[in-house]
Amino acid sequence: MTVTVERLGHLGDGIAAGPVFVPMALPGEVVSGEVVDGRIAAPKIVTPSSDRVRPVCRHFKTCGGCKLLHASDEFVSGWKAGVVRTACEARGIPAPIREVKTSPSQSRRRAAFSARRTKKGAIVGFHARGSDAVVEIPDCKLLHPELVAVMPFLAELTTMAASRKAEVSYHATLSANGIDLAVKGGRELDVALRVALPGMAKKGGLARLTWDGELVAERLPPVQHFGNVAVVPPPGAFLQATEHGEAALLASVKQAIGTPKRLIDLFSGCGTFALPLAVGAEVHAVENDAGMLAALDRGWRQAAGLKKVTTEARDLFRRPLLPDELKGFEAVVIDPPRAGAAAQFEQIAASSVRHIAAVSCNPVTFARDAEVLLDAGFVVDWIDVIDQFRWSPHVELVAAIRRA
Repeated sequence: MTVTVERLGHLGDGIAAGPVFVPMALPGEVVSGEVVDGRIAAPKIVTPSSDRVRPVCRHFKTCGGCKLLHASDEFVSGWKAGVVRTACEARGIPAPIREVKTSPSQSRRRAAFSARRTKKGAIVGFHARGSDAVVEIPDCKLLHPELVAVMPFLAELTTMAASRKAEVSYHATLSANGIDLAVKGGRELDVALRVALPGMAKKGGLARLTWDGELVAERLPPVQHFGNVAVVPPPGAFLQATEHGEAALLASVKQAIGTPKRLIDLFSGCGTFALPLAVGAEVHAVENDAGMLAALDRGWRQAAGLKKVTTEARDLFRRPLLPDELKGFEAVVIDPPRAGAAAQFEQIAASSVRHIAAVSCNPVTFARDAEVLLDAGFVVDWIDVIDQFRWSPHVELVAAIRRA
């Protein structure tokens, strides 16, 4: 069958009439191929789009890590801005997009690698496109070079400490003192493995090694810097994907809230926003994970030149902060997970807060939550689109919202 691609879906596949899904295709392209269950798995490009470019990574056709490497940067930026605009317009919300901030290549500082033992050793990499098979990615153009460089060590670790039957997951994060590695799915920690792993961690230059949630080695604290504050997050704690993306988010948040004397940071994590913002304002940080709050608090206590930072462990989905509790805060920074924070936005709408920096990794739930604010008399001044997940369909944003 020959089809013309009409648009991109939210997962980055081209969509033709039917619908027929076409991976690695762009709007306007004419493609041909066998349609099976509404999908052309191996499309042939008959008429390419002017936005099509040669992928800079040789692993593109096999690796499932990047979905939009075949599209120009200009197209991807425009498409991601369009995703935000469409989500907002569906709720009747104006979408005054100021700019799209895209992280550079080879800047991804955290990754989840998959690994399997083989007869000759081990394979470490990402899953193949649409498959459970693991493919090696020694020339990956997405990851920071230090993450690429650790993969041979991970293969050695897999050979030593993984089962022949199970897949191992390695969550690797760059820190100021080396890689922070969390392992899931390895062999059970017996005496021999407990003895061997600290030596392996030293050999690999790891800052910290955790094994199925248990700390087995810490050569140096895996420090992350939020502004000028050094923080040691607990294993597996959330961290923005790139330093560039984190800086872009923070810059937009600062512009959105202005210069308040007191602000509240909801879903604060380890202090991505709370600690840099404490240079100019008192901050109350609220987060459900007590371990991340403890890391934030230690970082604040050991830093100099910051105003008061207080913390509160609270499930904001079940117990959102009420209007009386928000009283006295001039601004709110809120960065919920993909599900959004409908209950908390309802309470913010009923409060006296005047300025909101809404950070979101899901334009659809952002638009749903923002609609509640607009119905209460707020306006959206501007939206910045943050593309730190380069070459993926993932979209993030910061919106400046104020009470009219």
